[in-house]
This record gives sequence, C-alpha cells and structure tokens, in this order.
Amino acid sequence: MHDVVRSFAQYMTKDEALMAKDGDNDILAELSSQNFLRLSIETDQSQSGELDWKSLQAQQSVRTLISTIQIKMMPGDSLVNFSSLRTLHIESADMAVLVESLHQLKHLRYLTLVNAGISVLPGNIGKMKLLQFLVLVGCIKLVNLPDSIVKLDQLRLLSLPKASMIPRGFSGLTNMRKLSKFRAHMDGDWCSLDELGPLSQLRFLELVQLENVSAASFAANARLGEKMHLISLIMYCTSKLGDDGLVKEKEGVSEEEQQRIEKVLDKLCPPPGVEDLHISGYFGRQLLSWMMSTSMVPLNNLKTILFYDLACCTQLPNGLCQLPSLQVLQVCRAPCIKHVGTGFLQAAAASFPRLNVLKLFDMVVWEEWEWEEQVQAMPRLEELMLNRCRLRHVPPVLASNATSLKKLFVEHVKQLSYIESFPSVVELIVNDCPDLERITNLPNLQKLTIWIGPKLKVLERIASLERLVLKDYAMEKLPEYMKDIRLRHLQLFCRLWLLCAVAAGQSGTEWDKFSQVEHVKAYAGDGDNQRKWYVLYTRGDSCKLDSNISSPTIFEDTLSSMLDAQGFESVYKMRRSTFSYICSLVRIPFLEDTMARNQTFVDGRVMSLQDRVAIALRVLNSGESPVIVGSSLGVNESIVSLVTQVFIEAMWERAMHHCSWPGSAKMEKIKHKFDKIHGLPNCCGIAHTARISFGSRNCDDVENESELIQVVVDPDMRFLDIWWNLSASMNQSSLLLDSELLEKCENGVWLNGSTMRLSDRWLGCRGIHNW
Repeated sequence: MHDVVRSFAQYMTKDEALMAKDGDNDILAELSSQNFLRLSIETDQSQSGELDWKSLQAQQSVRTLISTIQIKMMPGDSLVNFSSLRTLHIESADMAVLVESLHQLKHLRYLTLVNAGISVLPGNIGKMKLLQFLVLVGCIKLVNLPDSIVKLDQLRLLSLPKASMIPRGFSGLTNMRKLSKFRAHMDGDWCSLDELGPLSQLRFLELVQLENVSAASFAANARLGEKMHLISLIMYCTSKLGDDGLVKEKEGVSEEEQQRIEKVLDKLCPPPGVEDLHISGYFGRQLLSWMMSTSMVPLNNLKTILFYDLACCTQLPNGLCQLPSLQVLQVCRAPCIKHVGTGFLQAAAASFPRLNVLKLFDMVVWEEWEWEEQVQAMPRLEELMLNRCRLRHVPPVLASNATSLKKLFVEHVKQLSYIESFPSVVELIVNDCPDLERITNLPNLQKLTIWIGPKLKVLERIASLERLVLKDYAMEKLPEYMKDIRLRHLQLFCRLWLLCAVAAGQSGTEWDKFSQVEHVKAYAGDGDNQRKWYVLYTRGDSCKLDSNISSPTIFEDTLSSMLDAQGFESVYKMRRSTFSYICSLVRIPFLEDTMARNQTFVDGRVMSLQDRVAIALRVLNSGESPVIVGSSLGVNESIVSLVTQVFIEAMWERAMHHCSWPGSAKMEKIKHKFDKIHGLPNCCGIAHTARISFGSRNCDDVENESELIQVVVDPDMRFLDIWWNLSASMNQSSLLLDSELLEKCENGVWLNGSTMRLSDRWLGCRGIHNW
C-alpha cells in the first residue's frame, strides 16, 4: 500500500480506529474517552503506565483487536465483553487466562495466537462456527488439539505448532485452503495422511515428520496429485544431518528406511499446477521418480524448487532441466553428492530455459561439475551462488551460456584457484576461498567484495570495477594488486596494525596502494564495535585524510634502558638476536594493544615494544609475581599482568609454526639423545605443566585469570607441543586429560613407535613409562 493511500485510509477511519505505535501519546486516555471499532496496539506502555486487559474492557463494540505487545492479564479476565469481535490477533504469553472464554466469540472469523503460553485449546472450540482462520504460531506447549476442532467446517487456514496432533475426522474440513505443519503421525486416534484425501480445495500444504509414515499406501490416499488448486507443497522429514553438514553418527540410515521413504514420497507426487516445491530432510538414496522425468508428471507451472538436507542422495535429479517455468533452484546440504554429471544438463533441448537463480549450499564433498561444450543451458540465469564445497573449477561453458548472469557469489569454496571469463557479471562476492589465486577477465564487473582471500595475488582485466570491499582481519598489508587497479570507492575492514599504516598516509608503507582511489573508508574493530577506529580519505589536490588514530609513536622501536643492564642473557635466558626475533613476532599484536591501552612506566615514560617484551619475559623466566616484577622495573602490577597476557596470546598466534611433532626418524634421534644424556630409555620428550598468574586485578579493576600451560620439550629444550587453558579451577592432571597430546597418543597418531620392555629398575619410576 502506498503511504498516501495508507494515510488517507487512516484519516477516513480516525473516528472509529485507534492505531497505537511506539512514540505515540498515552493511549489509556483515548481508550477511556471513545469507543472504537478497530484497535491496533503496537507500543510498549513504559511511557503511559502498564496496559492491562481491564483497560480494554470498555471497548465492547470493537470488531478488530490486534496486539503485538504483552498485555497484563489477571485470573478472571475473559473475552465475554467482546461479543462483536471478527478479528483477534494477540501476542502474549498470558493468553491462557482467556482461552476458556474463546467460544463466546460467536462472530469471530480470524484468530491468531502468537507465542501464547497455552497447553490446550477449549474443548468447545467447535462452537465457533464462523471461524475461518486459525493461526497458532509459537504455541510450543500445545500438543493435542481438541476433538471438536473438526466441527469448524468453515475453516480455510490452519497454521499449527510443529508438535501438535490433529484428531481423526479432519477430512470433513473440505473448505481448507492453507494447512501448515500437518504432522504425519500414524499411532492412536490421531489424524494421518489419508485424511487429506477429501481436501480438494488446498492451495498450500506443509507436511512434517514424514519419516513416521509406515506405508506408501497412506501417502497414496492423500491424493495430492488430484488437488488441482494446490500451488505450494512443502514436505519435511526430520533431518539426519549435524551442524557440520554430515550424517550424524547416531542417525545412520538403514537401507530399509531409505526404501520406505522413497516409496512414501513417490506417492506424494504433486499435481501438474504446483508452482512452489520444498523438500527437506529427505534421506532416500534415489531422488523421486517423478522428478527424474517430466514425462511422468508434467510440472509445467513449477517455478521454485528448494531442497534441504538431502542426507543420502548421490546425484541431483535429471528431469529438472526440462521444466519450462522453473526460475529458482536451491540445494542446501547434500553431503553425498561428489560429482554433478552430464545428466543434470541434458543435450536434447535447452536446459533450464527460464532459470533466474541457482544456489548450491553446503555440498561439502562436491568437487566436479561436468558440462559438455555442446550443451546450451541457463540463458536467463542472473544469480549464481556456490557455498561450502570443494569445487575445483567453475565450468568454462557456464560463462558462455549464462549471458544474463549479473551476480556471482563464491563462499567457503576449497580448491578453487581461479575465477575468470564471466563477461556479464556485475557483482562478485568472494568469501573465505583459501586457495583462490586469481580473478581475471570480468570486463563488466562493477562491485567486488573479498572476505579473507589469503592467496589472491592476481586481479586484472576488470576495467569497469568501481567499488572494492576488502574484509580480512589477518591481513597485515594491502595486497599488491591494489597498485594496478583504479577505483572510485574502497571499503576496508582490517586489523588495527594495517589501519595505522593506512593512517600514516604518504609517510606510510601502504600509500602507493590506495592513493589513486577516489574515496576510501577503512575501519578496525574493538569487540563488538567493528568501526571503532577509522581512516577516511578523499583523493584530490589536498589528498584529504581523516582518522581518529592519533598515536604515531607506537611505530617507534626505542630500546628501553632496562635492556642495557649487564647479564642480559642470564636474566632473559636468550641471546639478543633471539630477543629481537621474538620482538618481530609479537610486534603487530603488541602495537595494536597499545592503541587500545595507554601503557606507561610509573614515571610516565611510554613503553616501547622492547620494554613490553622484556617485562613479559621477566615474568615468565623468573616465575615471580607481577607485583615483584612491577616494583623492580617501575611498572604498575596491572600493566605487568596485561603485557604478559598479550605476549602469551601473541606468541600463540604467531609463533606456533615453530612447534611441530617430530616424524618417526626424528623421534628416534630424540630417544637416542635422551638416553645418552639422561639415561632415559625410549623417552620421546619431557612434559611440564605450569600456572602463570596475571595478578589480582587489571587496570580496569577486573580480576585477571591465570593460564595453565602444558609443554613438551626435546633434549635441546625445544618445544614440541603446547596446550593451555584459561580456567583457574583446572588442575595439572585435568589439563593433561583435556590436551591434544593425550588425545593423539591414545588414538595412535603420536607415540606410535615400537614398544620397549623396561628392566626392573625402571618399573617403579613414575611419569616416564609413556615417554
């Protein structure tokens, strides 16, 4: 409805209708001063006092009552005063007190109860003879519908909570047009699929829990193929897939179950006029026969097909490509489809002649899409989405056939190394494609979004590109391909380190990569605020650059005086060259942390990078508390704790590539050296667990946690493995039980060499026999 038409309608009904929305004045006064025919209440009453049911009792002539807020109700409240109601829509958990009086609404046509805390409907609901629409969305406590509901012979729409059971006799509701969440339950006195047979006026039908249908004959008795008015059909089985998109280990599907569900859904063949078809949770191995060939059922009006959770299907249906009206095809979560063959696109005639949108999601093992050169298909395809698969390449023939393709989305696709030669694509979104190396020859591309593209090195032959969005919080410098492209707009979401380099402007390292862009908006986040730090740049004579980053001194690497003291190696247990290397490893995380916290010595001097590393190493090497270390170095205890914690996290993030469990040949050398130096036979390493405390409270007066760290070292004191936990309550033995070390040893991945029989003098030793 156009705003002008809506405003005119409100003006014409101002004396008989009240619509209360957020920001409106106190409505209690209006309710007490005037009688209305229509009430719509969509505002909280924090400004005018709590709205309770008694505030509405005077409106005895109201015909329409719509409330999307919680109305306070008391025991004894009822609907008896609203005998003229035709429409009632209430979203209130307190609705249970009104349920018993529902049958008083003799003229009610439309009833919607949303998220009502009701467990039953009144047994005499059958007295509401004029009721046509009954919606029970979110009423999760409502399990069984009363027997009298089958007497509502004027009912046209019934939308049920997912768990509700319908009594037998439902087949008499022949005026039904829309039926949602019809549960296919086969036990007791409850309605089953065969009672759908007489409902010939259905336009919309949603069936759930079809795995409970024990025989195909029940499905055949539903006579879906005879329902000539049916437009939308949704069929659900309970999914067998887990969050990872694979079949749940405990939800294994037997061959008998697969054959039964195949037969059941084969008998639920829709009529030729159906336009929308959704199938979810289907776990048959073969797709339905009426989908494999259009000769069985000419679904000439079918426009949309959505498949969800095809747990066991090994191929996409071959007959879909010949559907003349199909516009949208979506397949989401099909973990057994590894190869899409030539049958999906048949050469006999143009395949998918009107398909506009193709979305293939979570086909986690899909690697190959075969498309023969002579096959013509998808001439009207405008949007293609490939998500979470292992597709090695997009068929080159696709680009030459899909001449209308405007939007291409490629997300979480492993093994894909290039995207090229899509002449019509205007917008491309690439999200977390770890192996993508080049994007080339997209002459009409105007907008490109890249989220996490670590290997992308080539971006060329994209002459029309105007807008680039880069989002990668691991990226430490702008990609080199930025030098060779000309843009109007660049939007960058990055880590604070890179934003600082951008903020440095012409004196920074990234200037030559973005200076030619007309408008730049760059952001770095802090917690939930993804745009806390910003840099705004406008190209022109003045090269205007605006930023809220104002700490250029963080890039200065001045060595503090404490590092000039004698005995450096004895204090820090390393050479200066090692110290410098460690500083290079943690530099970026430390400087990013400096942006968020102003860390200084007690005398006000700003800490350099080397100062922070030295403080953290002093704590870790000496084992002294942050209080003692801080007092000896002139640093507040809380800052010592924070610096040490940031150091550990930075080393965990950026130095773990130095830790690698040795192979069999190297492990034999480690065993030999342990035996030679310490006389320890068959020893593969020494494990040690230590607790590192970060002090009592940090600078924000919040208690700091301690780190419990387990390490394994070789005879040269090199780290082989690290495992840690932030829980202060965890002890050393529980950390070992929770560690990757124990898990891989028990699974035979590590410590899987030959066993050795120890002499009697070793049998009493503890802590050595596994090493």
